[in-house]
Amino acid sequence: MNDTSTVSSLQTLGRQAREAARQMRTASGAAKSAALLAMADQLQSRRAWLQAENARDLQAAAERGLEAPLMDRLRLSDKAIDTMATGLAQIAAMPDPVGSLSETIIRPNGMRVARMRVPLGVIGIIYESRPNVTIDAAALCLKSGNATILRGGSEAFHSNQALGAVIQAGLRAAGLPPQAVQVVDTPDRSAVGEMITMTDTIDVIIPRGGKGLIARLSAESRVPLIKHLDGNCHVYVDRAANLDRALEIAVNAKTYRCGICGAMETLLVHADVASQWLPRAEARFAELGVELRACPRAAALLPGSIPATEEDWATEFLAPILAVRVVDSLDEAMDHIARYSSEHTESIVTEDIAAAQRFQREVDSSSVYVNLPTCFADGFEYGLGAEIGISTNRLHARGPVGLEGLTIQKWVLTGEGQLRG
Repeated sequence: MNDTSTVSSLQTLGRQAREAARQMRTASGAAKSAALLAMADQLQSRRAWLQAENARDLQAAAERGLEAPLMDRLRLSDKAIDTMATGLAQIAAMPDPVGSLSETIIRPNGMRVARMRVPLGVIGIIYESRPNVTIDAAALCLKSGNATILRGGSEAFHSNQALGAVIQAGLRAAGLPPQAVQVVDTPDRSAVGEMITMTDTIDVIIPRGGKGLIARLSAESRVPLIKHLDGNCHVYVDRAANLDRALEIAVNAKTYRCGICGAMETLLVHADVASQWLPRAEARFAELGVELRACPRAAALLPGSIPATEEDWATEFLAPILAVRVVDSLDEAMDHIARYSSEHTESIVTEDIAAAQRFQREVDSSSVYVNLPTCFADGFEYGLGAEIGISTNRLHARGPVGLEGLTIQKWVLTGEGQLRG
């Protein structure tokens, strides 16, 4: 498909999505849940066909020499399909946020003022590699009453087209417009460039992928984004920390999964406890194969470490590498975070209530914890259920974005004929 036909195709998808979004605003919670359950049934009944389409992508990826971890992410195994079906059922059972009202304020003239949750409208999702994102994103957008246009990575093209057919069959079965979820039908890279300019038909874009993709969209998109670029997360071990607890929290924050955006990348330790605690931490991290990059004061206590560079403080390693710094105060720890953090997730370990309160009040990140590892940074752990991503934006949604984050509020006023004097 050439660029001209790609533009025409995307514009058609946009118009269809805009019309479907109008219908989805009034769709009942029961209909949306029925569509999700029908999709889950479709996944099971069309499993063999889905895996045959997925095999086409796997073969092409193998011929291109795709690395084993990426091949694993691409594969629609029986477990992957079962997990997607289970996720659809879970989202179907979640409360519908659309139409819910805030507390009503009664004005002196008797007029009633409230806010109602409504869908964002048309959401574009641009993502890489994992075909399960096709189902997850479609389900969350659908349940929150939005229409969506999905553009997956070219390496999963056939898998995503097949999953798109499953999704649209589920929508039809529930009497909802199939154009409420549309999968871009070309692997042409120009489709991404077109989507991020479609301000007339796409209300917001959510990128799911690597730093390169998100950096490009942040620089070029004319459509607003819900996204985060880096997850440079910090844990600060305070002078008043329970040191046994601090050790377990730090280890979990780094090694639960090194490659997630909520993994701790810098460990800050108060000087009053550093000599007692850091050698214990080094022993645990050494057992787990974590490389420590230390400031001069920390390095004196960590013989197995290497010197940290200025770049290390600002780096999201996504690997078994940890930067370590000794600080003299809570203020110095917060200053470090303010300078280097990507405003994703930070945590303090302390038994000092005043220190904990200051940290949560003054640290300006999308999630701020007390006595918890940063790896809790996803919507499921917050009680939001499934999530579409994590946002470090300062407008609309911040932190894990679940169903409520895919809606917005409008003002609704009710009266009995009051007039403005």
